[in-house]
Amino acid sequence: MAATALISATPARAIEAARRETASLRVLAMSDLHSAYDRTGQLLAALEAEVATGTTPHVIAVNGDVFEHGNVVAVRSGGAIDWAFLAELPKLAPTVVNLGNHDNDITPDLAEVVARLRDLGATVVTNIVDARTGRSFAPAVADLALGRRRLRIVGVATDALNTYPAASRPRLDIPPPGAWARANLTQALAGADLMMVMSHAGVAGDRDILPLLPDGAHMVGGHNHLLFQHRQGRSLYVHTGSWSSAYTVLTFGGAGDAVSIPVSAGARPSAHVADRIAATLHDTLTADETTVLGVSPRALSLGDTGRAVAAALARATGAQAGFIGHTTLGASLANGPVSRFDFDAVVRFDGKLMVAEVTPDRLAQFMRRANQDRPMPLDQRNGDFLYAQTFEQEHAAPVRIVTTDWCATNQVEYFGVSDLVFTEAPDLKLKSVAGKALLASR
Repeated sequence: MAATALISATPARAIEAARRETASLRVLAMSDLHSAYDRTGQLLAALEAEVATGTTPHVIAVNGDVFEHGNVVAVRSGGAIDWAFLAELPKLAPTVVNLGNHDNDITPDLAEVVARLRDLGATVVTNIVDARTGRSFAPAVADLALGRRRLRIVGVATDALNTYPAASRPRLDIPPPGAWARANLTQALAGADLMMVMSHAGVAGDRDILPLLPDGAHMVGGHNHLLFQHRQGRSLYVHTGSWSSAYTVLTFGGAGDAVSIPVSAGARPSAHVADRIAATLHDTLTADETTVLGVSPRALSLGDTGRAVAAALARATGAQAGFIGHTTLGASLANGPVSRFDFDAVVRFDGKLMVAEVTPDRLAQFMRRANQDRPMPLDQRNGDFLYAQTFEQEHAAPVRIVTTDWCATNQVEYFGVSDLVFTEAPDLKLKSVAGKALLASR
């Protein structure tokens, strides 16, 4: 009892200090930043604070999708804010970037992206092959020297070619993640001291990699915009969130530890990029893009934003259930005035609305796969998922459902079936329906 009382009375700051003393390495991991400029400066400030405290070696791990082609400021400025952020990271700690499917959104040629990252002092890993040369754009394996220790890092990409910028696809040759890992991972990690796999393959691809992971090696996942942790023996598998809303502190040493840290848009941004962000936004955005579309009456989590959009689609089409792809959404909905630029960060893509009829049993099946922002066993996660909202507790057959044309076309990934027959709901588009439902007039 005395020991329990002592532990419970120990300040959290002291516990964290003890962890730092016993840790051999702290990795500050993040994925899917997507040019989220409302938090870029705040994320950098948080990383600066992490590295400034304690003497434990740090590594900064950026696991793909720094850039976002749906962000007009990123496109018009050539990703100036993103590059300014990236330039600061190697000044803080050794930095490694694993390439994702949006890292050539702004600069189409991944070879140019890799060269610029290296010029900044970052280490780049990827198993994406340049079809023009037959060689990887960067080595898939890298070692970082950290005093007396060395961290072996392996990078894996998603092979979902249709998620890369269309113009770049003929240049890309990407092996299936599981097959690549079975052929290469054991050798890649042989004889390593500390080991970390950075995978932008998503949960579905990662499920094939995890059984190959040596005990004590950690794995950082991305691509699905998820936030969770899974322990496998002494290894940790983490997804770190998206849109600069959080990062994960992954600790090497002993059994290892992982803590997710939220990033508030209201926090003070780093002085190293604050002026650049403000100036770039001011110089780039048009009057139309800064026009306030409406007012959000309350802040919503990303999941609740998705469910609110799904409900709006259902109401607009007279459906009993609405579904929206998880990565169709970017940022969560904040409270207060929302400009067109802000709203485009929430609902990333526009598209047609598609309706179908299903049985009540099928609807229940779809709902079991949906809303994976909740805690759930890893074997029930499928990577691509839907935010969903239903109306009425009991449904008589047939049940009318609605989703977007993207999810209808890719129904195997999202719904887990291939035989749904969708028809277009005329005169309705996603952004218009979502905006009218989420925002009140000023």
